[in-house]
Amino acid sequence: MDSAPEAPSPNNLRWSGLTDPGRFRSNNEDAFLAVTFDSRELRYLGREGSGSLEAADFVFAVSDGMGGANAGEVASKIAVENITRLLPKSFGMAAQQLESGFSDVLGTIFERTHRSLRELGLHYEECHGMGATLSLCWFMPGWMAFGHVGDSRIYYLPKDGDMIQVSHDHSQVGSHFRQGKINERQARTHPRRNVLNRVLGGRTESLDTQTGRVGYEPGDRFLICSDGLIDGMWDKRINEMARGELSAKALVDFAIAESGRDNTTAMLIEIE
Repeated sequence: MDSAPEAPSPNNLRWSGLTDPGRFRSNNEDAFLAVTFDSRELRYLGREGSGSLEAADFVFAVSDGMGGANAGEVASKIAVENITRLLPKSFGMAAQQLESGFSDVLGTIFERTHRSLRELGLHYEECHGMGATLSLCWFMPGWMAFGHVGDSRIYYLPKDGDMIQVSHDHSQVGSHFRQGKINERQARTHPRRNVLNRVLGGRTESLDTQTGRVGYEPGDRFLICSDGLIDGMWDKRINEMARGELSAKALVDFAIAESGRDNTTAMLIEIE
């Protein structure tokens, strides 16, 4: 995953995003972000669209908030909005600078968001315990750089190859699954599957953000989603549907029909 074509040329992207509260919850603690930026400005994007990487980078992100009252909804919005403050300064990062550059930028974004949520939780009773997951994909010519904390997920679907879960679920159950100690069925039904050991804010004191990069080719796709989507879809079904019509709505609708117990969000991105 850590290789890109030599002298990568700019590509086009197509994307589709949707969030839904699900069948049983009145509020939506999920949030997603779609933006494009260069060295001068940052622009918010619609739920669906296309664009060129020739003159601008693109960022897509999903966050799942948690906390009492409306704290979870506030936390996820803070998480995605904080992304927009630092990115324009990082535009134009050459491939040879990626090794240290992108991880520093993403690490700073995640750390600042983590501190903001912790401080709000300490000083305001209604924000006590507020936290959020965050899964972020930053597209530049030839590369997708990512940052991740929590159990929202980033999947890489190469045009010619098996689907790969790029992000790690930051839970004991997720760790056991990655180590092969339990299978997908056991992970999905485990009583502690939703107990996270790492989030932005909450009770996490020292944050360890997962960062990395993926070299992509035309025809590859990426999926960012909250755990509400996972609750209603097995990996096999995700792989099948995410390779079909470029429609976040199709994914979200299917997951809600199968489960719908949680807020459900999907961002699907294709390289053209």
